[in-house]
Amino acid sequence: MKIVKKNPDPFYYQGNNKIGLLLIHGFTGTPAEMKLLGKYLHQHGYTVYAPLLTGHGKTPEEMAKTNHKDWWNSVTYAYDFLKEEGYEKIVSVGLSMGGVLSLKLAYKKPLSAVVAMAAPIYVHDKRMGWARWIKYVKTFQPKVKKEAYIEEHLVAYDRTPIACVGSLDKLIKEVKRNLQKIMIPAFIMQGKKDETVYYESASYIYEHVGSTVKEISWYEDSTHIMTLDREREQVFSDIRIFLEKLKLD
Repeated sequence: MKIVKKNPDPFYYQGNNKIGLLLIHGFTGTPAEMKLLGKYLHQHGYTVYAPLLTGHGKTPEEMAKTNHKDWWNSVTYAYDFLKEEGYEKIVSVGLSMGGVLSLKLAYKKPLSAVVAMAAPIYVHDKRMGWARWIKYVKTFQPKVKKEAYIEEHLVAYDRTPIACVGSLDKLIKEVKRNLQKIMIPAFIMQGKKDETVYYESASYIYEHVGSTVKEISWYEDSTHIMTLDREREQVFSDIRIFLEKLKLD
């Protein structure tokens, strides 16, 4: 039997070039969903740092006490950490909500590039917009499990705090309004079988970012957690190739 040791903790792997990659996990997730990507990029010389966002990796009850401002603060602390470590060139690579936070970082802080995977603009669950009211009558929503080959790597909550869904909705709308402020190289990645995010979200982001250097890639057999799905090796390779083309080092 294959045994995968799952760990929700942040990870920091120092590479041998001058580029720091900030890997940001998704809503209710942990850095575990970015671990395979982090190891791959580290093997290619990059420094990678994946922080644990506030409220994540503990209990749904703990997360329910947090909001998008707390998650954003976690990202800025992580960015500052890489700066303090001496990395002048930083690239943010985010999955799902982490992709939205990466896009926000791209217009709030000096970055060399941004990669957004499965970043939501439009979501399948139409109740998201009602979460600010639903939270008063229902506290948590059970989550549907992923495929076994994805679940074996995840350290995620089995319930979603509904109050946090409303806060995520605010974050998405904020970033959507500000996409034109993003002027750095951007790589937008999206799975065609995403069960959470409408794949048209990627097209919207690509069309509305202000970047003159931008790319979009589609993955026909990938669901929402692209970093752990069947096409993950292609996803990893495409990110590496995008970074190499920028000639940042």
